[in-house]
Amino acid sequence: MLYEPEGYDTSHWPDSYWRANAPALPECAPLEGDARADVAIIGAGYAGLNAALELVERYGADVVVLEAAQPGWGASGRNGGFCCLGGARLSANAIRRRFGTAAVAEWDAFEQAAIARVRDNLARYVIDAEPVEEGELLLADSPRRWAQMRATPHDDSRLQNRDALRAEGLNSAAYHGAKLTPHGFGLQPYAYVTGLARAAMAAGVRLHGKSRAKTLAPEGDGWIVETTHARLRARHVLLATNGYSDERLVPWLSRRILPAISNIMVTRPLTGAELDAQGWRRHLMAYDNRVLLHYFRLLPDNRFLFGARGGLSFHPASVRAFARRARAEFELIFPHFASAETEYGWNGLVCLTASFAPYIGPVPGAPGLWLALGWHGNGVAAASEGGRRAAHSMMGTCDAAPTITRSPPPRFWLPRKWALGAGMALAGLKDGPLRAI
Repeated sequence: MLYEPEGYDTSHWPDSYWRANAPALPECAPLEGDARADVAIIGAGYAGLNAALELVERYGADVVVLEAAQPGWGASGRNGGFCCLGGARLSANAIRRRFGTAAVAEWDAFEQAAIARVRDNLARYVIDAEPVEEGELLLADSPRRWAQMRATPHDDSRLQNRDALRAEGLNSAAYHGAKLTPHGFGLQPYAYVTGLARAAMAAGVRLHGKSRAKTLAPEGDGWIVETTHARLRARHVLLATNGYSDERLVPWLSRRILPAISNIMVTRPLTGAELDAQGWRRHLMAYDNRVLLHYFRLLPDNRFLFGARGGLSFHPASVRAFARRARAEFELIFPHFASAETEYGWNGLVCLTASFAPYIGPVPGAPGLWLALGWHGNGVAAASEGGRRAAHSMMGTCDAAPTITRSPPPRFWLPRKWALGAGMALAGLKDGPLRAI
């Protein structure tokens, strides 16, 4: 594991607003004794549960899902709730150069299908995940970046200068303009992932909590997964643990992923006077174009969620220091919310790859062993659809995954913690200080 044990302690739940404000999911019992399945899935997040549902509903497979903690403990239950375009960090030009023109349209179609997948899941499985206003706002933090945004083709997006943002109830003290994309919506991520867990169990998936996979080894034409109290034999195994992956379980994966810390705070409910004073009334998903980005949205009960990327440690002192920095940046961007105290604060891991794309495919040289991970901080939609595509690939559907996700990611050739620290330092220089206008 790349970070301190505190970040992986499954006995401790994060101080998450989401879990405190959603119906509790009864604990899933550990797997015990000897068991068999067609498919074993490690990880009960968006990718793992969507894969399980697709395997059961479409292929009639016998599926066991193993979760080290309980469904919703990991990134699927503690993210910002942005169901949006994304999943890779490759521009259209980069995709075109590396994979060809057809791959650009293919990836665009996947992103749209991913949002539609989440919307369909909410309706099909009757999940009340509090979906809010459609669209996503990308904000420019400097005159230079606002000029770059205006000079870039924007397809179906709409540009808004600072005056237009203020008129539309999207006023801040730091941003010079924005691009509004009409795709995606915010949701309650813990309610979504636990709703998927309920749906999976209702469909016949055997879902087990407190069942960390300790070892994974081939045997005959299948695999043996051992936990503390069980031995599970399956023809196929899917590892869908993203930034919380234990690389010792699949040595091929070693140094091919880069978990990075993301931090979230949620305020008390804002008053009408505070919202009017600031001029922020919309429930849009929003983020800025800094490398070390900020992401935020007004929640249905008028609390404000504010997230920030950064930090290199789960040590409590480091976590507190970064929380103070993020809080200061929140108050700079939204000065009229400065008196709204933070009531919840937590962090978690996003998962990057050196290819800047997810990987949905087999582990080379290990027939029957599959991966679906690397969502680059945008996994609500991408991991949901990616899990479904992984299920099709496992069952032999040709080219189920998009082209850019079928190339195994290379290893990071530098020590990852060092590279992450250096990258953050360079990103800070590139971003420059965040300034009020």
